[in-house]
Amino acid sequence: MKKTIENTAGLKASYIRELENLYLYRTPPEELISKSQLEALVSISFYIGRQVAVLINRDGKTIYVVVGDPQGVVIPETPEYRARPGQLRGLRCIHTHLKKEPLSKDDLTDLALLRLDFMAAVTITENGVVDRIYPAHILPSEEGEPYQVMEPISVDSISIDCTGVIVSIESELARNNSLYKAESGEEKALLIHVTTDVKGKKDTNMFDSRASLDELEELCRTSNIQVIGSAIQRRKMIDPKFVVGRGKLSELTIHAIQKYATMMIFDTELTPAQIRSITDFVEMKVIDRTQLILDIFAKRAKSREGKLQVELAQLKYLMPRLITKNTAMSRLTGGIGGRGPGETKLEINRRRVREKITLLGKEIEKIRKQRSQQRAKRNRKQVPVISIVGYTNAGKSTLLNTLTKSEITAEDKLFATLDPSSRRLKFPRDIEVIITDTVGFIQNLPEELMEAFHATLEELEDADILLHVVDISNPRYEQQMRSVEDIIKKLKLDSITVIYLFNKQDKIDINTFDNPWLLNQGILISATEQETLKPLVSRLEDMLS
Repeated sequence: MKKTIENTAGLKASYIRELENLYLYRTPPEELISKSQLEALVSISFYIGRQVAVLINRDGKTIYVVVGDPQGVVIPETPEYRARPGQLRGLRCIHTHLKKEPLSKDDLTDLALLRLDFMAAVTITENGVVDRIYPAHILPSEEGEPYQVMEPISVDSISIDCTGVIVSIESELARNNSLYKAESGEEKALLIHVTTDVKGKKDTNMFDSRASLDELEELCRTSNIQVIGSAIQRRKMIDPKFVVGRGKLSELTIHAIQKYATMMIFDTELTPAQIRSITDFVEMKVIDRTQLILDIFAKRAKSREGKLQVELAQLKYLMPRLITKNTAMSRLTGGIGGRGPGETKLEINRRRVREKITLLGKEIEKIRKQRSQQRAKRNRKQVPVISIVGYTNAGKSTLLNTLTKSEITAEDKLFATLDPSSRRLKFPRDIEVIITDTVGFIQNLPEELMEAFHATLEELEDADILLHVVDISNPRYEQQMRSVEDIIKKLKLDSITVIYLFNKQDKIDINTFDNPWLLNQGILISATEQETLKPLVSRLEDMLS
């Protein structure tokens, strides 16, 4: 027989036996709960002075008995019962209220979050018998409340055609879910950003938050993720456990479920503890900004070098997050060649990741040496090197294609080109140079990527000139410029001569541009039009000759 869940301390053995006897009852399919079990549930709750809940599956079998306190009960995890897309969890929760109050906000939140078949509160009279039953069920709707509170019923009206109601709800959920699948094969995501208020900078914070979310949405588009909505929350400080706080996370999760989202994406880097807490609370995929960027890099990497660098970055990100709740992971493994009988599967995973990180580090070190030899060879030939840098999707690859008549992949997506490219270019004055295109930068570039792509970014150290491409048609061009300049400083490349190229001039009105002074600090170009690059070629010739 199962034991009661939680909070049985201080109860007499006779009460515990009565609680365990609640497992013996079976509920007919049409009834919310059998009359005899309901009376036994109310009786024991009255005598111990605590709320008691039973979780009943669709076969009418009680799978959990939960003892709470006078104010509420905590529903346990039910890993064997999952709410799949278009379906409910297959469990109903019937619990007592010691005072004559209907379903609380917490009850209805649990109903929506856990996708229960039914949630019902049973009130108790002064004599310890059933008073009224307040049932509620999920309401398939993208607007308004996600649940329907039914009229209260008496103990003699517990046959409410539960099976019919469940079938009707799941049919509607399945229909809405199939409509979403017909519209798009993409994943659906809710984006979440948290800003901490700085005194006197509220408007600036909101502008930066909105800009950051817009960029996260672009990253989603690049990764074929459909954005169903976004949320910005102001807080004095980030919640160390749930980032946005437990109450706000409940609200956002319900909204995501209503919109048939398959994942939540946080516009920050989640700590291992936060990932554990949020994924324990939310039954959908949860990732952060760093994971999304790493995923895009993994898809875009084509060369062996790029794949090695991305894999190393992913493993370094994964290493502190190798956590598990599964007790099966703690089985003894031992055996010849093992660390010992106490080694768990989780520890093996960590050891293998460490070994893989070491191996990849050695491979990348070989690549760095090869690149170093190639650079030394170029230096002996005294061929000038011009490196193109800039924010992702600013037009760097397009510029290289137009200058050198190449056909490098160039798309209107973030990180469309990941692997570095080098091409030779001969100027009209018979000056030959090498032009290199590097990976695009982005604000808050993950440290793991900065470290992994160090071999690639070392190419910039031997550059004679940096061409900083800026997309001036982007409303956030100043912020993007600062982000690139910060990374250049971080790489200690700020001593190299920089030429600013203000790209996509054809998409703005020069006469009404908000910062005409800035345009005088560089060269206006359209990377797709060879004619607009003549001033750049002329200036480079003058500098190199």
